[in-house]
Amino acid sequence: MIGGNKKRGTKLMKKKMILACTDCGSRNYSKDGGAKVRTERLEVKKYCSYCGKHTIHRETK
Repeated sequence: MIGGNKKRGTKLMKKKMILACTDCGSRNYSKDGGAKVRTERLEVKKYCSYCGKHTIHRETK
């Protein structure tokens, strides 16, 4: 697989996802991704310290 999860031994290595605020674009959070293949980007409502409010954070590349 190119750029995806890679097998190491018998376990899959998890891909690190970066979450960015949709309002200001700052990258505030990181999350370990699962081994699932998704076509849509992850969207989570989280607190942005730069905006000072809860906004939607989307997975970036």
